[in-house]
Amino acid sequence: MTRSIAWQDGTIEAVDQCALPHEYRMLRLSTVDEVIDAIQRLAIRGAPAIGVAGALAVALSARAHTRAGVCDEIAVRAEARRIADARPTAVNLSWAVRRVVAKLDGGADAVLAEAVAILVEDEERNRAAAGEAANLVRRLCGPEPLRLLTHCNTGRLATVAWGTALGAIRLLAGAGHVTEVLFGETRPLLQGARLTAWELAEAGIPHRMLVDSAGPAALAAGMVDCVLVGADRVCANGDVANKIGTYSLALAAARAGVPFVVVAPESTLDTTLRSGADIVIEERSPAEVTAFGGIEVAPPGTGVFNPAFDVTPAELVTAVVTESGLFRPTGTLEERAS
Repeated sequence: MTRSIAWQDGTIEAVDQCALPHEYRMLRLSTVDEVIDAIQRLAIRGAPAIGVAGALAVALSARAHTRAGVCDEIAVRAEARRIADARPTAVNLSWAVRRVVAKLDGGADAVLAEAVAILVEDEERNRAAAGEAANLVRRLCGPEPLRLLTHCNTGRLATVAWGTALGAIRLLAGAGHVTEVLFGETRPLLQGARLTAWELAEAGIPHRMLVDSAGPAALAAGMVDCVLVGADRVCANGDVANKIGTYSLALAAARAGVPFVVVAPESTLDTTLRSGADIVIEERSPAEVTAFGGIEVAPPGTGVFNPAFDVTPAELVTAVVTESGLFRPTGTLEERAS
């Protein structure tokens, strides 16, 4: 499968996710500022993908700040902090940046080698996590063809190549176990409508798009056998931060008795945070909501609450699946009631 992000001739090459579905084009990024801009405007998005991009951006910095074979570690560490802060909620970004910065004493080549290792591992680990999740869904839901619901985009565009939740859906569909995939449009930037629809069509998987607020209604109407989503951060107690709108799907799934499965690589786990209350939730520009396609749709001065993510409490999550299998939370609310 074609990778969505790669290291090519001293630059970062990545699919421009802002251009899809109308145009499939590649970005070639040669500076830290270009990478940060691409991450912040969501041209590169998806927790695993931005982690890889962040690692490669540090490699760009290390190469740029090496003179006569000596790397200016102070300058690289300063740029690494800027990269890690580009988006605060997805832990994969800061995790990947820390991992490559730890190789700075070996010089720019060591940093690049570690960044490329993260890139290769991402594809391998997400394929493994998707396989674990697909097997779990079969155990939870039985042998009949499934009607699945997902949210945002968790496929090959959000990762290096295969995908997390959408990767599991791809495996299930390839084995003949999927009747239909429902997915939310994913406001405000329509990652579902633009990207998930594109990937499902590319894979030949039957699908229908829902307006975001219709997901709970589809669950209540008995139209869904299992919900599969990704994650941007999973806390020690099992609370999950994911694209805004995930929490309402989890509530509706619990009410309908439908399994709610989160698929993510272990780099998404953040056991330094006890619960979702500790997660910094990124809030996006009001302009993403007050305008649509460049046309103002709200009266001037309208106030906006535009969080990029919400937090789903652990008790609403059937399972968090990684490449190593099920994640076992180390604590929950009130430390699992003591």
